[in-house]
Amino acid sequence: MSEEGSLRERALIATGEELAALLHHASADVLLALLDNPALDETHVCLLLERKTLPGEILEELARRRPLLKSYRVKRSLAFHPHTPRLISLRLIRDLYLMDLVQVAILPGVSAELKRNAEDQLLARLPQLPLGQKITLARRGPARVAGALLAEGHAQVISIVLDNPYMTEAQILRALSREKLPVAVIPAIVHHHKWSITYNVRLALVRHPFRAARRDSFLSSRAHCFRSAGISRSGHRSGKPSQVFAS
Repeated sequence: MSEEGSLRERALIATGEELAALLHHASADVLLALLDNPALDETHVCLLLERKTLPGEILEELARRRPLLKSYRVKRSLAFHPHTPRLISLRLIRDLYLMDLVQVAILPGVSAELKRNAEDQLLARLPQLPLGQKITLARRGPARVAGALLAEGHAQVISIVLDNPYMTEAQILRALSREKLPVAVIPAIVHHHKWSITYNVRLALVRHPFRAARRDSFLSSRAHCFRSAGISRSGHRSGKPSQVFAS
């Protein structure tokens, strides 16, 4: 019997340190044999999945092993592996916990398709989430999720989500494109240290069709920001900044 054949035989029955050492073997045949070892447990599989150069056939075989996938740790590690086949990753993402979905959505190196899918999963779960989890998402969630949370307008969430490092101007503008927004959203944007001085956001604010009296009250409090850009209340530039907010 060849050396590799002997190792395959050992992989089927190895335990302890020998099993742990075989997890790092280069041969795909030896690793496939390990998957049939009754001593292989969740910890061993997760250690195996830490190898970023695992052959695709090992990842595909792991995805077929339903008893192994009953472990959330294994499922998560397989979903996060950079070489897990696309369709397998898309299937596994559906079962990930909330903050693991966030990780998929924001980690560098994850494909755009997987990121988008993770964001879709987060958006679908938003209506059922308790306030505490929404606050957590407001701090760390990806841009599309941050934008959706802003549009919901929960008082405890708005100021947090506006400070989200992944929030983008596009998401702010998307929220402001809605004719009906919770009343607290626009004042929060008007008073925000970053978004209140962004030209396109200021333009969207003055054009937003919410009640004029409330708009005038809050926008007047930030008149200096608009004067600096020469924007009138109608949303147009003025050649006379000093008259932008004239009554």
